[in-house]
Amino acid sequence: MQKVLELLKNDLAAVENQFREDLASDVVLIRKVGEYVLGSGGKRVRPMLLLLSARLAGYQGEKHIGLASVVEFIHTATLLHDDVVDGASLRRGNASANSVWGNEASVLVGDFLFAKSFSIMVRDGNLAILKVLSDATTMMAEGEVQQLISTCDLDLDEEQYISVVRNKTAVLMAAACQCGAILAGIDSDRELALREVGMELGIAFQFMDDALDYVADQKEFGKRRGQDLAEGKMTLPLIHALRQATAEERLRVEQIVELDELDDAHIDEVVALIDRYDGIGYTRRRAAELVASAKRRLEIFPPSREREALCILADYVVGRTM
Repeated sequence: MQKVLELLKNDLAAVENQFREDLASDVVLIRKVGEYVLGSGGKRVRPMLLLLSARLAGYQGEKHIGLASVVEFIHTATLLHDDVVDGASLRRGNASANSVWGNEASVLVGDFLFAKSFSIMVRDGNLAILKVLSDATTMMAEGEVQQLISTCDLDLDEEQYISVVRNKTAVLMAAACQCGAILAGIDSDRELALREVGMELGIAFQFMDDALDYVADQKEFGKRRGQDLAEGKMTLPLIHALRQATAEERLRVEQIVELDELDDAHIDEVVALIDRYDGIGYTRRRAAELVASAKRRLEIFPPSREREALCILADYVVGRTM
């Protein structure tokens, strides 16, 4: 990743400055909460995807900086809302905003970030980009509702789960890549290729989150092991294990997910089942397949530092430990 960060050093610094400018508000609490969440260790994957896509497509202007800020604002708004819905107390190893300032402040600051994002997009005046990002935010809301409906649903299959992931997580990465293409004004085939790169990387990113939730150390990953299970979320490692499990094993998982609170022994029991059927290995292999496909799609562009950087970023998705 060091090569990517070095290539984007100036652009990323400009994006960070843009964050501070766009957070300007006479309401001090908005600035405090926004700065807290934006400064809490995010990887900036979505801004990097937009910046690299724009440069790969040949864009020479400065509008990619503001748009990179916009996609991170949208992402941050969803995190604020997610933590309220999930009742989360940790985010990236730190106290979540809702546990510091309360649910009401988190929801309202999230609303501010959404509204500010669209204000910036309208100011920019590119209707194609406005459509891509407004469609993405609509799909993200649908994904949140899909996930809510599927809570504790042991019958959720892989195809249905990927639909949730595509809407909730991957669509914003796809939109980030597509916006870079639109800025550069490239042909529709290459624009679609970049969008699909973002979509596949987004799904792979979530798959790795799914795997890490069951195996990563809390100090590294920033949340309790098995937190998804504790929230009733059916993710790919468990979905894969359940489709091979015996009726007795399925019944036991059903009993566990219906409990009001899960202790470490319950988590260990489910992790043992996932290990028995190689749920973590399967999830990582599926993520690797998607990353390989995304890298092949990039071959529509000639070799360049930006293409190489996108491939490095793609490899980071499946190689990360947190």
